[in-house]
Amino acid sequence: MNKTEIFEFLNANPVFHLATIEGNKPRVRGMLLYRADENGIIFHTGKMRDLHKQLTENPVVEMSFNNGSNENLIQIRVSGTVELVEDLDLKKEIVQKREFLKPLVEQMGYDFLAVYRMKNGTASVWAMKTNLAPKELVKL
Repeated sequence: MNKTEIFEFLNANPVFHLATIEGNKPRVRGMLLYRADENGIIFHTGKMRDLHKQLTENPVVEMSFNNGSNENLIQIRVSGTVELVEDLDLKKEIVQKREFLKPLVEQMGYDFLAVYRMKNGTASVWAMKTNLAPKELVKL
C-alpha cells in the first residue's frame, strides 16, 4: 500500500488501538480516529484522562488499525510521535461531528478536549494473504 491507500484504510476503519508507555509499562486502549490525511492522524481524548497524562510525559506511540475481516485480515500499524493541538476551530469541528461530546462542552467548555496529531509517522502493513512477506515501512 502507498501513503494514500493507507490513509483511505485508516479512515475506513476508524476504530484502532493505541499503545503508550506509563513509566516502564505499556498501556493499550481502543480509540476512535477523527481523520487521517496529509496533515496527520488526528484523535482526541479528555485532559482529565490517564491517556492525556501519558502522552504529555511520553508522546511516542503506536497505533494498530485492522479491517476486522477473518478471511482477508489486514492490519496497519503506525508508529511515531504525537503532538497536542490547541486549535479551537478544530475542536469545534470535532464536537460538531461527534454528538456525544456536545454535553461535555456545554458543561466544561472546549478546554477539556485534548486533540492529538501524529505527523510523519511510519506505517507497516500486514495482510493474511502475505503473512510471511518481509515488512515494508511507509513514511506518512
